[in-house]
Amino acid sequence: MTAAPATAGVARLDAAALDASADALADLLVDTVRGGASLGFLAGLDRATAAAWWRAQGTAVAGGRLAVWAARDADGVTGTVSLAFVDKPNGRHRAEIAKLMVHPRARGQGLARTLLAAAEDTAARAGVTLLVLDTETGSPAESLYERAGWIRSGTIPDYATDPAGNLHPTTLFHRRLGAARGGAEPDGAAGQ
Repeated sequence: MTAAPATAGVARLDAAALDASADALADLLVDTVRGGASLGFLAGLDRATAAAWWRAQGTAVAGGRLAVWAARDADGVTGTVSLAFVDKPNGRHRAEIAKLMVHPRARGQGLARTLLAAAEDTAARAGVTLLVLDTETGSPAESLYERAGWIRSGTIPDYATDPAGNLHPTTLFHRRLGAARGGAEPDGAAGQ
């Protein structure tokens, strides 16, 4: 692949492409966890375990329960985001943003916003009207989500550990899509 800005080369992965990209996604996941991000994994995460985790997501991708995007540059994967659809009948109107990661070499170039927008747009086209996510309280991701128009829903103390095993609070965010997008949200918060 030729060199391009970090925001170029964002593509949704089908199950085969996810499998083919698992090692590169694993490198990103390992680096991100090593950098201290709380993504559900602990320090010492190795590439083989991370690659196996990514490959295991292929069933959900093939079944339409999970969408995964990867951004690439000439040196490999620079970012990823996932969108998990709810398969319960009473929750099909909502989905969850998960595993938004940007490699350090691609930060500060708008890639996180590009990845987030790809997931939001796909959710809206699928008829999703409510998105949710959680992130470590006090992390840089909080301001990213707020700038992107997400609404802070609350904080849960001691929700998850960081990679070192220390408990941290988690902030929950939500975003309404569809008719409310671009205008005032019913709960009084500003939209996009």
